[in-house]
Amino acid sequence: MNARVSIRILPWQSARAEAQRVRETVFVVEQGVPREIELDEWDERCDHALAYDAAGHVIGTGRLLPDGHVGRMAVLREARGQGVGARLLEALIERARTRGMGRVVLNAQTHAVPFYARFGFAVEGATFMEAGIPHVTMARDL
Repeated sequence: MNARVSIRILPWQSARAEAQRVRETVFVVEQGVPREIELDEWDERCDHALAYDAAGHVIGTGRLLPDGHVGRMAVLREARGQGVGARLLEALIERARTRGMGRVVLNAQTHAVPFYARFGFAVEGATFMEAGIPHVTMARDL
């Protein structure tokens, strides 16, 4: 795991420019998610985690919704495989814990199920399509 990665939890107003840049690159450009559904009405109500590399550049993001859902987890291609996603997820789980949430839920792209399973998430229910990409709901108690 890359110890030189730092994570900050910020409100949308502070995180927007960088989070939006990462999400646009990963979801819209790489995965073909329609731009008009990538940003939503929930962003302003979420806690946003930003991952910074040693040079201070944002290389990943994720968010925690008020109901305990983790979403919009994205890491730039050049930073993948270095523990950035793990650090983001751990920070969002800890944020949920400090907010008194007893459970965290997420909709995982099916290829990412093993990643989330390493953090104690279990699949709940059948595969479904979201933005043309197969997903499953996963959850874990805190």
